[in-house]
Amino acid sequence: MERLNQTSRVSEFILLGLSSRPEDQKPLFILFFIIYLVTITGNMLTILAIHSDPHLHTPMYFFLSVLSFTDIWYTTSIVPKMLVDFLSEKKTISYAGCLTQMYFIYVLANTDSCLLVVMAYDRYVAICDPFHYVTIMSRCRCVLLVVISCSLPHLHSLLNILLLDQLTFCYSNVVHHFLCDINPLLKLSCSSIFVNDLTIKTEGLVVVVTPFLCIVFSYVRIFISVLRIPSAAGKRKAFSTCGSHLTVVILFYGSIFYVYLQPLSRYTVQDRVATIVYTVLSSMLNPFIYSLRNKDMKRGLGKLMGRRKS
Repeated sequence: MERLNQTSRVSEFILLGLSSRPEDQKPLFILFFIIYLVTITGNMLTILAIHSDPHLHTPMYFFLSVLSFTDIWYTTSIVPKMLVDFLSEKKTISYAGCLTQMYFIYVLANTDSCLLVVMAYDRYVAICDPFHYVTIMSRCRCVLLVVISCSLPHLHSLLNILLLDQLTFCYSNVVHHFLCDINPLLKLSCSSIFVNDLTIKTEGLVVVVTPFLCIVFSYVRIFISVLRIPSAAGKRKAFSTCGSHLTVVILFYGSIFYVYLQPLSRYTVQDRVATIVYTVLSSMLNPFIYSLRNKDMKRGLGKLMGRRKS
């Protein structure tokens, strides 16, 4: 472990990554390089399919295209640095670079979270108030919801970065993680983290839990409405429009809650694995989850691929 003079300020951090064993680095590089390519390709195809098929020009697919666009940048803020570190002996990142990476990770992760709420609201309106759907989910309102979803996360991220920048890191600069995240960084601080810890337990908790509760509320209302549908075919059709979104929500929030809704003292190596789920794997799986269970997306992708071949 690299230890620093008590009076000096950290100028860079060392990211230990997923494994310190040299023989693991090349296999991990190949694995995450493939994951990155699949993520970029899958999300780009989703965006192109939605853009090129007029039948997919609806609020639900508009939100999905924005989610795919966000996932591309979300993964790009993490995986390229991981790939470089897998092939480097000294896995360093500058102090400014670390805070910058953490800022964008938090912005993009919370944008994903807000978009999942918007998509749940869209399904709620479509199923619970179908006669007013076109009026409620107008183009102007959809754009406004996306703008809000992309803007609010900057406030949360900026608050955490500014508070983190007030800390002094003078004992060690070795981060037990593959990215710059607030919990492992707080464990390195030699100054008081009371304000940071309090912010995480209050504002951070609100930012993480509130969107999830909004989604839960939407689905409770949806399930109640679906149970009132007399025909079994109608119930299946209603549930099928929500299945993909619900799968993504469980995958995304399940891993986030595992990492962040626990005391800082209990932060362990298992949290790194859980972090991979909501930072890397969810972005890769989203196009498959939404496409494989959606006939409209399958048709749109089929048209797109057919157009590319001709």
